[in-house]
Amino acid sequence: MTETAVEQEAPYRIVLVEDDDGDALLVEELLYDTELPHTLVRCRTLAEARVELVARHHDCVLLDLHLPDALGLDTVEAIQRTDTHAAVIVLTGLAESHAGVDALAAGAQDYLVKGKVDPDLLQRAVRYAVQRKQAERASADLQVGRLRAQENARLERGLLPTPILSTASVTATSRYFPGREQALLGGDFLDVVQTDDGRVHAIIGDVSGHGPDAAALGVCLRIAWRALTLGGHRDHQLLHLLEQIHTAERTGSDLFTTCTLITLDPAAATVTLHLVGHHEPLLIGPTGAEIVSAPHGIALGIVPGLGQWPSTTLRLPPDGALIAYTDGLIEGYGGDDRDRLGVDGLLRILDETRERDPGKHLDQLIGRVRGLNAERHTDDLAILRLDWTALPGRVAGGGAGRRTVPEQPYGRVGRS
Repeated sequence: MTETAVEQEAPYRIVLVEDDDGDALLVEELLYDTELPHTLVRCRTLAEARVELVARHHDCVLLDLHLPDALGLDTVEAIQRTDTHAAVIVLTGLAESHAGVDALAAGAQDYLVKGKVDPDLLQRAVRYAVQRKQAERASADLQVGRLRAQENARLERGLLPTPILSTASVTATSRYFPGREQALLGGDFLDVVQTDDGRVHAIIGDVSGHGPDAAALGVCLRIAWRALTLGGHRDHQLLHLLEQIHTAERTGSDLFTTCTLITLDPAAATVTLHLVGHHEPLLIGPTGAEIVSAPHGIALGIVPGLGQWPSTTLRLPPDGALIAYTDGLIEGYGGDDRDRLGVDGLLRILDETRERDPGKHLDQLIGRVRGLNAERHTDDLAILRLDWTALPGRVAGGGAGRRTVPEQPYGRVGRS
């Protein structure tokens, strides 16, 4: 390296683990003669070295294999178990050069034989060892990323299945984002199926908490909902069964699940909602987006067996869309550190987003929401959009036990 390059190079932070004063002095002098920019910390024992490595960041460890509190490859393995990203260069004696090869197999990046080291060799060894360690870390991170992507793909198939739709008049579009970059998908789930009577059934839900337990419960509930719905279970009976499954499958009594059940009847031009501790969906009609005003029931698992979930039946315009979402969409910040976006902020974004393609519309909507939040809120985000066209312009009467919204201008369904 040229003198200018050496001057510009950041100092290497080196830890020398050597109990022999003579050998330590020799290494210090060799490092000085290399003109390698560095800082050096000397430790006399393995325990002292581990404390130093945990306390501060270091680039390289020059490690003697014979220490007062450790011997042989145990020293290398102990350093490997320490929370450090430093490269390890083992210092061996003339009679134990084979130990250096064994140290490489144990995880060291290089080894040097005492008495056969000159400044140039030491300089190259330190530089190459640090670069090799960085390459190993990059490879390990890449492997972790691949494994996470595979796990996400498996979870995504469970949480976000392919809709079962046989009609061309109703389409389903969904999006899902984990709360943190490269994180596993969480407990948000959704599904859409159409039964033989022509009705389209949908669910969107959110298991409290994050991580694999919430994701596993979300997958379980989503699969149970699909099977029960296709098996003919509806409304309160369906929700009671889902709550029984939720209670049996959850890993802790503090886990609960909010969800919205949607039953869209294309022949009657109506939609029936059950809000189970969940947000009201938004109806997009000829006059824009409005909140669907509907009563709430208690979330699954809060008081098992005592839940009451009122239903709301709403007439639909011939062409329109229903957007249901989890709270990650509205609980982020709306551009500053004081106010959350909230439903009103979401409606403002919808008023400004006029993309007709459902998928592009959701992408624009989520892009605006995430941009305003700027990663300050890290909850998972799921959104489901049901679009319909050419529904008949008549109103079917509500069934027994249902709250039916009376006739009114399409899309004007009230704001809670």
